[in-house]
Amino acid sequence: MSLSSRSQQHPDTGTDADTGHPDTGTDADTGTEAGAAAGVSEEGAAVGAVMGAGWRARYPAVARGVTVTVSLLSFALVMLALLLPNRLSGFHPAEFTRLPGEAVFGAALLLVLPRRPRIVVAVLAGACLGALTVLSLLDIGFSQFLGRGFNMVLDWSLFGDAESYVKDSLGATGATVAVVAVVVIILALFALLALAVVRLGNVMARHNAVATRTVLALGTVWVLCMETGAQFAGVHVAADHAAGLVQYRVRAVRDTLRDEAAFEEQAKHDKFGSTPPDQLLTGLRGKDMMFTFIESYGRSAVEDPVTAPGVDATLTAATEKLADAGFAARSGWLTSATYGGNSWLGHSTFLSGLWIDNQQRYRTVTSSDHLSLTRAFQKTGAWRTVGIMPGVQKGWPEAKYFGLDNVYDSTELGYKGPKFSWSTMPDQYALTAFERLEHGKKHDKPLMSEIILTSSHQPWAPIPKTVPQDEVGDGSIYKGIEKAGKNPADVFYDSTKVKQEYGQSIQYSVNSLIDYVTRYGTKDTVLVFLGDHQPMARVSGEDSDRDVPCAIVARDPKVLDKIADWGWSDGLQPEHDAPVWKMSAFRDRFLTAYGSTPSS
Repeated sequence: MSLSSRSQQHPDTGTDADTGHPDTGTDADTGTEAGAAAGVSEEGAAVGAVMGAGWRARYPAVARGVTVTVSLLSFALVMLALLLPNRLSGFHPAEFTRLPGEAVFGAALLLVLPRRPRIVVAVLAGACLGALTVLSLLDIGFSQFLGRGFNMVLDWSLFGDAESYVKDSLGATGATVAVVAVVVIILALFALLALAVVRLGNVMARHNAVATRTVLALGTVWVLCMETGAQFAGVHVAADHAAGLVQYRVRAVRDTLRDEAAFEEQAKHDKFGSTPPDQLLTGLRGKDMMFTFIESYGRSAVEDPVTAPGVDATLTAATEKLADAGFAARSGWLTSATYGGNSWLGHSTFLSGLWIDNQQRYRTVTSSDHLSLTRAFQKTGAWRTVGIMPGVQKGWPEAKYFGLDNVYDSTELGYKGPKFSWSTMPDQYALTAFERLEHGKKHDKPLMSEIILTSSHQPWAPIPKTVPQDEVGDGSIYKGIEKAGKNPADVFYDSTKVKQEYGQSIQYSVNSLIDYVTRYGTKDTVLVFLGDHQPMARVSGEDSDRDVPCAIVARDPKVLDKIADWGWSDGLQPEHDAPVWKMSAFRDRFLTAYGSTPSS
């Protein structure tokens, strides 16, 4: 979320940079006061003052220049922290010419405090500015990757996933270096801002009369500009940006806590929760069901000028290939609950019929009895239910909620090849393993499978290539392909290359899936496949929607006849103006279309 603040033009305040004041070694923040702020002894501070005085006496011009420069840098750092936007779209030069009211009131407070309380308050103020700056930077990062700001209540757990992602993309050493660099930068930010506020407080104390007049004048100007709405370069000049951010975060915490309680009650109500097994999914009995998610497959893949030509051609060719094999398809748009990542939120929204847009909602629903679409198949007793989860690399207790009799994670699919950045294995291999382990075997029931395809996961390099089906084997053949692939760092940070490679990855995933269906599908195969979310903002655009394509494929025409009133497009590529539903609406529409009777 970006916040707009009322503000006013920033006047020249060069007098608080200690101009015109010869330094004779009594600088408060290098002598006794700095020693007190740092917790050192009075003797140590005195020694430091004497040594500093000797250096300044020998080079007075240089010393004065350093003093003025440090003061100006301190002032600039504090102003940057007070005016820093929390979205990239807010970075305009005019935004940094505003007069922040927090600076005026903070300066007034420091002026009236005695030395020791002033230093304590200045350090605390600097720490608060450091925290505010870190949170704004987190907002920017989360907006770029997840299309939303940082949630102070729920998002701390995502840092472990972020570290794992960096490790998969850059290796263990690269991840360690990145984590250490981030920690050092954050600590330095807190320390520098604390020192900067202490420095400015000491400068004002040495020039108390001038500082007092300046603060009174700026305070008067700020109030007048705030009341009149004065603007400069199209931006309100009197700013209360930092205070607005604090208020926004307090509201966000309050709303999050309220949302948790409200959602827990919502999850208890389920119109199909008490439907008897023999009244569920009667229109699909005997069908082999495949629910397949393609990672990051969003509307931008089929509409962005860079990616669309290749992806559209792939979807057209895949539709024709399906038709040649006797299959038909219908497709529409679903609006995902997540963006850029957190794929499990999209999966659970689609399958639960509830809007799962944060981690707490995910925990709530997966620990409840709310009926998921996949568990509805299990509940009937008419299907064997399995999950193909190459992205699951540790325990996954949620399998019980999703009603999966057996789950094959990354360690159970028999893959002996290399990882492709984050993706543990190519989609072609995952589907081949599904055929070997489940679909190709004889069962006394039809299969219902949930399959996650991960080859289109960022950073979209290196990308696997399709190999002859009889050469897939244990995946060792992919070693040469991975080694010859592109370096993630060469792709991810280039705005054109990353779109091109993203499009290539979607083409690979779609081709892998359609090749599998046309090779191994039967008259009873029904495939539902969709994207879980749009790719990150670098690919889809900072203000893009959250729509993803969804298609239903079947050889039996009766299957598609049951959704004729949905208004979906023929083929795998939905028309631009095809119906758009919230992803959470799919479960109930699907259950209703295929013969399920609501219980309430």
